[in-house]
Amino acid sequence: MVDSKYRSGGRLIVDCLKAQGVDRVFCVPGESYLPVLDALYDSGIQVVVAKHEGGAAMMAEADGKLTGRPGVCFVTRAPGSTNASSGIHVAQHDSTPLVLFIGQVARSMRGRGAFQEIDHCQFYRDMAKWVEEIQEVDRIPEIMSRAWHAALNGRPGPVVLSIPEDIMLQDSSSIPGEMVTATASAPTAYQVELFIRLLSESKKPILILGGSQWTKPSYSMIHEFAERWHIPVACSFRRQSLFDNLHPNYAGDVGLGINPKLKQRIQISDLLILLGTRFSQNASQGYSLVSIPHPNVKLVHVHPDINEFGRVYHPTLAINSTPEEFLKNSLSLFPTNISRDVSEDHINYQEWSENPPSSSGKAKLSEIMLSLRSMLNNNSIITNGAGNYAIWVHRFHQYRTLHSQLAPTSGSMGYGLPAAIAAKLRFPEKDVICFAGDGCFQVTEQEFGTAVQYGANIIVILIDNGMYGTIRMHQELRYPGRVSATNLHNPDFAELAKTYGGYGETVISSDDFAAAFQACRKSRKPSLIHVKVDPNAITPNASLADIRSMGEQSGKTA
Repeated sequence: MVDSKYRSGGRLIVDCLKAQGVDRVFCVPGESYLPVLDALYDSGIQVVVAKHEGGAAMMAEADGKLTGRPGVCFVTRAPGSTNASSGIHVAQHDSTPLVLFIGQVARSMRGRGAFQEIDHCQFYRDMAKWVEEIQEVDRIPEIMSRAWHAALNGRPGPVVLSIPEDIMLQDSSSIPGEMVTATASAPTAYQVELFIRLLSESKKPILILGGSQWTKPSYSMIHEFAERWHIPVACSFRRQSLFDNLHPNYAGDVGLGINPKLKQRIQISDLLILLGTRFSQNASQGYSLVSIPHPNVKLVHVHPDINEFGRVYHPTLAINSTPEEFLKNSLSLFPTNISRDVSEDHINYQEWSENPPSSSGKAKLSEIMLSLRSMLNNNSIITNGAGNYAIWVHRFHQYRTLHSQLAPTSGSMGYGLPAAIAAKLRFPEKDVICFAGDGCFQVTEQEFGTAVQYGANIIVILIDNGMYGTIRMHQELRYPGRVSATNLHNPDFAELAKTYGGYGETVISSDDFAAAFQACRKSRKPSLIHVKVDPNAITPNASLADIRSMGEQSGKTA
């Protein structure tokens, strides 16, 4: 008879997951963690099996973004663990809580170059917040508790735990710890007073939002704060859903393809407030908007991780706080004699997002975006990976609610599809739309089968221009006319969706898009719209021919 106070390491890991409120894990199965798979069988935790570890890790990352709790991913050693690194890198750059579990060779095999052996601590050392290999079965609860604390606190991020397979087979009397909650850092009364003084004295302040740890209360409070203090609000790269884009205080997004008028507005500001954001390369326009290390503008930097202060910019005022605690404390004070006009900033945004320039081809992405906007609910979730196609998404879609945008600040191709699957599983009642380029989609296209397998009825809008468009754009600018390694030979993507058991439509004209989208909705299947666009339409403002011409002119004057 088995003593009920003992459980195997594999069972203990799963029980610890349940103690942390985990209801779904993403994985690619491997023999290195069979005891965990067996324990998951009757655990009540849903197991979503991806086709590739990179897709599984991206699904877990997206789930972490949406819930604010660590997404969970299981993979096997070496090939599995290295494949998962693309998703871990996204979590690192996007400040997303995530815990990756990796099955490892038995401890007695370590150091011999055993089958699929790899030093996971060495591999992930600079990519994860914390990496550990569990060496004692009794320490599983302790180490998993620390993993959740590390993933959630300060600047959230990924944690990697390597577990030798013999550890999972050993018995332990240890019990799971209690659920971990993040410790919210908050500003001091003096910091709030100083901040309000700077804001009161400012004539042209601007607030830029970013990062993670945003909650429904903080989302509500930031709108109240902006209204009370008459301050324009912009969102950093791929963080547009942190503020209602139709709110009269919204000024636009600070990322790739920035509105020139918004860029100028930031440059002439006398107080720049960075709330939650690190203001890294893309948001700062290649670190050009603010001088380094001493800013040419008064800078207030509010961030939950004290290590971010001074990492790039020396702030006038640094406040170690989560967005919610900062806003809660700042709203305790009221402005006097503040009459700043923010209408021009919002009008500039409206003109930028409502009036697309003309472009070549029958299927015009700006028209498709405006058509889609009219068919979606405010709570719809939009996902995308990397590619020039995303410029249209960021410019013309209007994000109305928190967490309605899932996009990697790391610029990882292939992210949109697995992120959409995770979002649809988490919120099956919402429309979840994945945008992907033909190159981007094919990085993780096999996960469309995962969507079909789990009934995640997403709609993929696949933009096909027959090339790696972003790279081709840079290529034409720097090496005009010398096309190398950027052309793509593509399948019939609509038929590909059907072979997986989904639904597919092909669109060659903007006029046909609305009907194709409604057909996808009506199918009640994971669906794909294959949009064939003119390769010359590489950005909303400049064609590929224009960019090649600029490259040729630059070469002549160099």
